[in-house]
This record gives sequence, structure tokens and C-alpha cells, in this order.
Amino acid sequence: MIQRIQSVWLLLAAACAFAGFKLSYYTGTKLNDPAIYQLNATSTTLLMITTIAVGVLAFITIFLYKQRTLQLRLCVLGILLEALLIFLYYREATTFAQGTYSLTAILHSVIVLAFVLAARGINKDSKLLKESDRLR
Repeated sequence: MIQRIQSVWLLLAAACAFAGFKLSYYTGTKLNDPAIYQLNATSTTLLMITTIAVGVLAFITIFLYKQRTLQLRLCVLGILLEALLIFLYYREATTFAQGTYSLTAILHSVIVLAFVLAARGINKDSKLLKESDRLR
């Protein structure tokens, strides 16, 4: 299980998703309020639920190594959920009067890349298994 490269990619995706609770995505000031706010996964309920869903999905997908088709579908679902999460962050960032994106906003691109690389590894495993069955 852990010797497969897609397990490493999925673990990286889960770690980056859960890091979104502590690290900010956007920092700035809101309208009519001079205080500086940080936008992270705990800012709204919808962001929190979606971030938990992405992290748990990536972590659970690691243990489905015997069901490669389900694992591949869950990776695609993870990519779609992460795209939704990036959209939700962008929508929340537009409510700020001024500010900047944090460097840790790159973590969300890393999550998408990790899901894509995990799906690629799962696909390679499927092809390898089909070739070995053909040779028997």
C-alpha cells in the first residue's frame, strides 16, 4: 500500500488540505473595517466543510488500493471538489476591500497536482495488472 507512489501523492494532498486550517489563503481588510483579516478554511462554514471533505477523501482513497477503478473515480471527485474550493476562496476574497493572496495559496494548486499524479499512478497500476494478466 505505502510502496505505491499514488499513496504518497494522496497523503500529500490530505496534508495540504488540512494545512489550510492554519495557513491563510488571503490577507486583507474588509469594507468599513480597518482590521486585518486572514481568509483560511475556518472563515466560513462552507469553506470548512469543503476542506474537510477534500482532506478526508484523499486520506480514505489511500486505503482503497484493491479497488483501482473506485480509487480513480475518487481522485477525479477530489479534483472537482478542490476546484470548487478554489472558487469558494476566490469568491470570499472578492469581499475584501484590499489585500493580497498569501504564498500558502499555492497549497491548493499542489492538492490538484497531487490528485492528478495519484490518478496517473493508479492508471499505470491498472495497465500493469492488465498486461500481467494477458501474459499468463
